[in-house]
Amino acid sequence: MSGLQEILIIVLIVMAIIFLPRISGRGSGTSSRKALLTISGWLRLAIVVTVIWLIGWAAYLRPWNGEMLSFTLVGLVPVILGWGALWIIAGFRKKQGV
Repeated sequence: MSGLQEILIIVLIVMAIIFLPRISGRGSGTSSRKALLTISGWLRLAIVVTVIWLIGWAAYLRPWNGEMLSFTLVGLVPVILGWGALWIIAGFRKKQGV
């Protein structure tokens, strides 16, 4: 049962990140819609693969049953390293004007 609660908490956090700026009145929401429309196909694919990766390893390792270290090493670390590398590369490209 605690695994279900953890998943629901993660879903709530993601929903808060998406909808809180709209509720708080920062902008009319059109900028977030434009940002959503300007996301490239590769970035959308990366997001979907990330979610599937995390859900797949969570279902396989069941970190709520005591396999948290294995899940962290196999599930979370590659995601953090991958997105971190993407963030760093994007920063260098933006600085160079590419």
